[in-house]
Amino acid sequence: MTSTSSSSANAGSAALPLFYREPLALNSEAHSGWRLTDGDTGFAAETPYVPIVLGEIAEASRCYPIVFAGDTPLPVVVLGLSDGENLFVDERAWANDHYVPAYVRRYPFGFVSIPNSDRFALALDTASERLIREGDAGAPLFENGEPSPLTRQALQFCEAYQAEFQATQAFMAALNQYGLLTDKRADATLPDGRQYALDGFKIVDPERFAALDETVIVDWHRKGWLALVNLHLASLGRLTALMGRQARRSSSL
Repeated sequence: MTSTSSSSANAGSAALPLFYREPLALNSEAHSGWRLTDGDTGFAAETPYVPIVLGEIAEASRCYPIVFAGDTPLPVVVLGLSDGENLFVDERAWANDHYVPAYVRRYPFGFVSIPNSDRFALALDTASERLIREGDAGAPLFENGEPSPLTRQALQFCEAYQAEFQATQAFMAALNQYGLLTDKRADATLPDGRQYALDGFKIVDPERFAALDETVIVDWHRKGWLALVNLHLASLGRLTALMGRQARRSSSL
């Protein structure tokens, strides 16, 4: 008997950002007693893709296929071949020697938009199991009415991520401007006959990329974008390794 699984990398379909269920802007008065315990990556065990930003492409490409997905396409790493399964999280821990995306590392912190403003506020997913509203467990979010070292570090991380996200948007706008993105689908059949289909994503069309005007090539080289496109294209070879990882996990069940 042959089973068929499918996964869509449509990163833009959720009403809330991936992982976040109840994000709330932090306030030193309202949340003065809140604390955060140490956590793991178990919250990512059921997602087959995670968004990344421009500065991560080089390192992420060594570990995962990188494609573009969402209503407004952004780069994502493919972590599984079926919905509800991340092949790189086992017993709530990320696989050793594999890059952990910044989007995962920043959770449960994040940014929320400030109404009637172009600014952002540091937020926390209040549905996170790491959040302690009362008691002495974990590290404080605020001390003496001021952000604690934990919160200051989270703010710096989220600010850096937001800056990289804006750079990523500029890169994606250029890919779209020159019509380089094309729809793609990947099908795989494991040795035991199980079939997997990965769809809902785009890649850079190699022929269109090779035909770019010389002035564009020079501009992109100076911006570092040529290397990023090549890293993306090279990362697609990691789909074979991903299929092998799926086969090994399936055989161990």
